[in-house]
Amino acid sequence: MKSNDYLEEKPADIDELDEKILKLITKNARIPFLEVARECGVSGAAIHQRVQRLLNIGVVYGSEFIVSPQKLGYNTCAYMGIYLEKAKYHTQVVHALREIPEVVECHYTTGAYAIFIKIQTKTNKHLKRMIDNDLQNIEGIARTETFISLEMDFKRQVPIK
Repeated sequence: MKSNDYLEEKPADIDELDEKILKLITKNARIPFLEVARECGVSGAAIHQRVQRLLNIGVVYGSEFIVSPQKLGYNTCAYMGIYLEKAKYHTQVVHALREIPEVVECHYTTGAYAIFIKIQTKTNKHLKRMIDNDLQNIEGIARTETFISLEMDFKRQVPIK
């Protein structure tokens, strides 16, 4: 473990133009740079350089299309808190969870659970089968607590100043 592993990451140094760019591109990742440039009152080259800098310093990352789980038949969204038999099992449990395609998020947490995951399954029966056949068989898991999401009211990015 490095000596700085416990230090919080310092926020990136961004200015008002960076903030305006971020607001535009996070609303629509496919917005053309020339349109961003018009909105910001600068050249397309300046926008390209700014976005590249934001990528390089890690303020923004990735470029992806978001798949609608429901359009692919994944109609059950559940969250699960996982209790470990011992903390030392964390790494091997996470490795095993990574092998289950229906587990779409995994967080190491404080509080009651050691691990908190998000699961997308086609039906409640699919979820039950996955819990019984996959999750409960992972060595190191003491017990689990499952919450089915009835509806997602909203999801958003963090605010940009």
